[in-house]
Amino acid sequence: MNKKTIKLILKLILTGLAIFLVFRKIDTDQLLSVIITAKWTWLFIAMLLFILSKFLTALRLNAYFRNIGLYISEIHNIKLYSIGMFYNLFLPGGMGGDGYKVYKLNKHHGTPLKPLLQSVLLDRLGGLVAILFLLFGLVLVVKIDFPLLNDFPLKTLSSIGLLLVFPVFFLVQKLMFKKFLPSFLLANLYSIMGQVIQLVCAYCILISLGINENILEYQFVFLVSSIIAVLPLTIGGVGARELVFIFSHEYVGIDKNAAVAFSLIFFLISAIVSLMGAFPKSGFHKN
Repeated sequence: MNKKTIKLILKLILTGLAIFLVFRKIDTDQLLSVIITAKWTWLFIAMLLFILSKFLTALRLNAYFRNIGLYISEIHNIKLYSIGMFYNLFLPGGMGGDGYKVYKLNKHHGTPLKPLLQSVLLDRLGGLVAILFLLFGLVLVVKIDFPLLNDFPLKTLSSIGLLLVFPVFFLVQKLMFKKFLPSFLLANLYSIMGQVIQLVCAYCILISLGINENILEYQFVFLVSSIIAVLPLTIGGVGARELVFIFSHEYVGIDKNAAVAFSLIFFLISAIVSLMGAFPKSGFHKN
């Protein structure tokens, strides 16, 4: 049994365990009721916004590609990005989406592996930095009733983080990814825009579920869960994201059944959009 198979089995076990824990802690009847009564118009708008957010992150990656002398059309870049999304979500045991992009571009364009790997790594870091920036901002306005943090200067540290996250990222990029500095402002603009649009997407999902209170609290937990979901622990972040909502509800004043319904719908939207990557025409030409 090779390492990839072992990793996949472990992910399946963790995914199953996470889902089991989630459904032990919620009222499944109430969960189904919340989902069934969702307003489909708002969900359709949420899906369009999610697609737009991914379009912007694809533009970010292509900006990094241009820094290493790789020029591909935005159409081909978006196709490649969508296939990568499909690989990440539906084929977690094999080549990941980033690995697929690196392989294709190296094969068809002859771009060296090292700068390609740096591009996709920096793309991931850029997305994480944008999430941290927005998280620091939300901490300043969201009431977090967590006993261990009562004597912790959370808002002060969040203010510092809000001011320093991009300067620190700039220094990291200057030290480790210097060739990508020309795209620093543009790429981070794409990152912030993409993540803000995902927050608006989250807002539309919440409205579709009839949730009109504690919107910022739900969005705060959504950002935290986005970081957890990126960790390679479960299949596509399933279960891990829902667990974050389950364990956060009593500290930020959100309803756990509605929160899990929100999380499942967001995953469904991301899965539907990722399926588009299974159908684009193959072939990435040098244009």
